[in-house]
Amino acid sequence: MRHNHGYRKLGRTSSHRKALLKNLCIALIECEKIETSVFKAKELQSYVEKFVSVARKQDFNAHRFVFAYLQHKAATKKLVTEIAPKYKERNGGYTRIHRTRLRKGDACQMAIIEFV
Repeated sequence: MRHNHGYRKLGRTSSHRKALLKNLCIALIECEKIETSVFKAKELQSYVEKFVSVARKQDFNAHRFVFAYLQHKAATKKLVTEIAPKYKERNGGYTRIHRTRLRKGDACQMAIIEFV
């Protein structure tokens, strides 16, 4: 049982889950809006909001911290220079999740996650 467990496993190994969240985070930063399953979106929300909180400082250490996890220069630069400054006065809640449809293949609930 997963009583009060800290995160969703998403049916993957830890390395696969880490790679999935990293790629979803990069896609969200580059496009600013993506469609994925609800559970992936909910897990991604907490993952990306930590990076935005750190990137709001806009110093060299914030840039290094974000790049250490994402390993993607363009996404890191866009997050630190364009996205994070918009949320300078906002304390959390940088993303929004909208439930959209049921996926035809497996009837999974889909959602759009986007920056506010």
